[in-house]
Order: sequence, then structure tokens, then C-alpha cells
Amino acid sequence: MAAANPDDGAASDNPTSMPRGLDVLRNPLLNKGTGFTEKERDALGLRGLLPPHVHSQEEQAERVLLNLRKLSDPLDKFVALNALHDRNESLFFRVLCDHIDEMQPLVYTPTVGLACQKFGQIFQRPRGMFIGINDRDNVAKILRNWPYHAGIIVVTDGERILGLGDLGANGMGIPVGKLSLYTACAGIHPRLCLPVTLDVGTNNEALRNDPYYVGLRQRRVTGAAYDEFVEEFMSAAQEVFPGVLIQFEDFANHNAFRLLEKYRNRVCSFNDDIQGTAAVALAGIFSALRVTGAKLTDQKILFLGAGEAATGIADLILSAMIAQGLSREEALRSCWLVDSQGLVVRERTKLAAHKLAYAHDHPRVGDLLTAIKMLRPTAIVGVAAVGGTFTPEVLEEMACINEQPIIFALSNPTSQAECTAEEAYRWTGGRALFACGSPFDPVRINGRTLVPRQGNNSYIFPGVGLGAIACNAKSITADMFMSAAHKLAHLVTESDLQQGSLYPALPRIREVSASIAAAIAETAHKHGLAGKPMPSDVLQDVQAQMFDPHY
Repeated sequence: MAAANPDDGAASDNPTSMPRGLDVLRNPLLNKGTGFTEKERDALGLRGLLPPHVHSQEEQAERVLLNLRKLSDPLDKFVALNALHDRNESLFFRVLCDHIDEMQPLVYTPTVGLACQKFGQIFQRPRGMFIGINDRDNVAKILRNWPYHAGIIVVTDGERILGLGDLGANGMGIPVGKLSLYTACAGIHPRLCLPVTLDVGTNNEALRNDPYYVGLRQRRVTGAAYDEFVEEFMSAAQEVFPGVLIQFEDFANHNAFRLLEKYRNRVCSFNDDIQGTAAVALAGIFSALRVTGAKLTDQKILFLGAGEAATGIADLILSAMIAQGLSREEALRSCWLVDSQGLVVRERTKLAAHKLAYAHDHPRVGDLLTAIKMLRPTAIVGVAAVGGTFTPEVLEEMACINEQPIIFALSNPTSQAECTAEEAYRWTGGRALFACGSPFDPVRINGRTLVPRQGNNSYIFPGVGLGAIACNAKSITADMFMSAAHKLAHLVTESDLQQGSLYPALPRIREVSASIAAAIAETAHKHGLAGKPMPSDVLQDVQAQMFDPHY
């Protein structure tokens, strides 16, 4: 893979090899706006094209924040930040890095969900690559239109965008947002980041009839034609960008599992919805067990949802329990799924393949509350994207069974959250060990201020990507995600736990990502999956490759 911090073409490095004049100002990777120095203005032919005063990047960032905070609508803020991203990448990432608590909910969940729904209406300038089913047999040629060597691709087909369903080409907002976090949270150079949408049509009739829709106006292509198109893309990406890391994002269940299985050992790739979600959830459980003092092997975990996220988390928990001494059969009995038809049990017919391992010998149960009463779980994990399903009755029952119930409401955006933080704490008497998929404010209860933190994949995937790029990983394995989960939980401080926070503070995210990246690289070296020799100090090597947007 390419280095994580390539020569970014900074204007002061080698002016004679740089574009000049308006070409510099129109290139977001090169543009500094009014931040160009007097020397750079002379060397690059910028005299007269900029106002005369040189503003520091800090001053420019303050101006961005001043104007951004005047806006009340999160979607308006998203549009403003997107416009900044399109004209000055360093300034965009400076603002994002320095104010990550405020900015991440705007550039990613929950606001990005609405941005995808309104994508055609707010569209200003293309970012990334749209490759349509009508481009078959020409995908490699199309990828060569990208002007940089991609080190990481986030690819979606738009069929299952967050909890919002089939948004077709409008789903491009997710790969763009995800790659923004790769740079902001882990310092992967923006030049290495390529968002891709595979447009195979959409079954969303409202979108096909929307005059502002940006994608192909046809029903989704499926079956052999779909598989051949994805295969062409995967092969072409390896040909054009040798060693590129490919992250699958927001593919529907019926494609996500089989594509991951097909490519995980052939291409350096992973599915964040399955594997990243699993690692961040397992890390949260490790943190919760630090509070309760209980062992992982004594837990019984009930999932609301039986798709990519639920089975991905269950698979990783299964591996962790086996590593701690349980047999596979014993570990399986600790993980249960509830889907739209009720408890996943063996007597149900026509279960999807990914559910079969967790289909237990048990009478049918039609609802979550009854399942809780019968199974008496220590933890419930919501990943079904159905808002309000952790009802007061569900939460009270969990508090009745457990002194400190583990309640993870991980669905996003906020409208799809199983419960709010305030509900989780109120209906458990402030005893819940809570994590969420969308941001919630601190809650004051029983004389304590509890600070919920998102079990957001952004704690995991940026570090995974950075670690893979830093060591030229040949593949991404389950062991790597296990290492990432352990490392993330280790980085949670005692003061975090005392205030109810199961994850580190978000402003520490670059430190967290660097530590996770080092864990990923060490695991790759340990298993012979690194494409270069192991450095004497892996963490230092990782940190040296991180892009810093400050100039």
C-alpha cells in the first residue's frame, strides 16, 4: 500500500513543480485560501488573486466556526462544511480535528442520514467516483480517471443506508463521511481516500421519480449480473491501485455477508457494519464488565436485530468467550437473537444462513419483553434500526433482573435509536451501563451526572485502516478486530467509567486511533500478514505516517 502520509504537494515544498494561479486555488488539496504566505503568493502566481492580508489557519478556522455556529439547522451546517471540504481540505480537517465533538455528528451520524435522503437537493460538487452498472467492462478504465493513487476505498451500493433503507446513489454521503473520519480521526492522508458508489439502480420508487435524484433511474440489478459487476470492480481496484484496502459499507444483508466471505481472504478488505460494529460493541462490553467485575464468560447477551451488526457482534463475542475458556457450544448458548418474527429458534423454518448458528432449541417467543423474562440476559444490544423498541417495560425488566444491566441502543440515526440515554437511565434507576449509536446529552439522575458515549464505529475503523496501511497488510482478520476491541477498552479511564462512559472521550480519538493502528500492525506482523519488516517501535512508526492538517 501507499504510505499514509505522502507528499501532499504543499505549496512551500517545491513551487516549480506546482500548479499555479487559479489552478492552485481551485484544488482543495492545495488551496490555503488567504493563508498563503507572501513567498508562496509570489512563487505560485497568486498576487492579485487573493485579498492582501495573510490570515493564519487558526484565524481562518475561527471564521469558519463563527459562520457555522450562526446556522441552526444541522443540514445547513452539513452543506457549509461540505463546501469547505470542496475548497480547502486542510482547513476542513483542522476544524474537524480540533472540534471533533461538535463536528462529527454533522459530517457523519446522525446528520449524514438526512444528507443522504436530501442528497440530490443539496448536491453541489461531485466527490469520489460513481460507477454504474452501465459502465460494465470499463471499470478499470474509469478508475484510472481518479488522479491519485488510492490507499483506501470505501464502497457502497446504497441499498441499506444506516437505518434508512435503499437510497441508491444518494448513499454516496456515507463513503464520503466515512473517509472524512479516516483522515480526521486517524490521520490517513486525504489524497489516499477514495469514496465509491456502485450504482446498480434503486428499488426506491420515490427516488426514481425524484427530479433531483443523481443516480440511474432503474430497478436494482441482482443475481449474476450484480455479482459480475462487483467482481469487475474488485479486480479493477486491485489492478489500478495495487494493495488498496477496500471497506464494504451499507450493503444489504443478503449481499454483505457473502461478499465479505468471498473477498476477505483474497483482497485486503473488511465490512465495517459487520466487523467494525462488532469490535466497538465488544469493547463497550469489556468496559461495562470493568464496572460490574463480572466475567465475559458469565454473560448472556440478547440482540434485538439479526442482521449484519447483530451477527457480527455475536461472532466476535463468541470468539472472545472461546478465547477465555468456553467451548463453542457453551459460547453459542450465551448469544441470542430477536428479529422481526421474534426469538430466533431452531424450529423456525427458512432462517437466513447467517442466523442459523444462533438458532437455539427453545420454544417460540414472539416479542422482546417476553424473551427477556424467559432468558434473563445480562445485556441487551439494539441493532435493528427500529426506534423506541427498548420500552420502559423492557428497561424496567432488565433492571429487575440485573443490578447493573448493560443496555446498548446502537441503531442510528437518532430517529432509529432503541431508546434515549435519559430513558435508559430513568427506567433503570440510573443503574444502566449504557452506550448509544447516536449522540445524547449527559443525564442528571439520583444526584449523579451520567455521560453516555456513542458506541460509534469511528472508534475502530479509522485505526484499522491506518494500521493496515502503515504495515501494508495483506488481509484484515478477526484477530485484528479482537486486538482493536481490547485496545479500545484499555484506553477507557477510571474517571470515564465513574461517570458512566464506556468509551474514551472523543477529543482523544487520534490518540485512540494510533494505538489501535499499532495493535492492528502488531497483529499483522505476528501472523505474517504485513508487507514490510516490523519497525522497532510500531506506535512511533504509525504516528509518523499520520497526516496533520495544521499548517
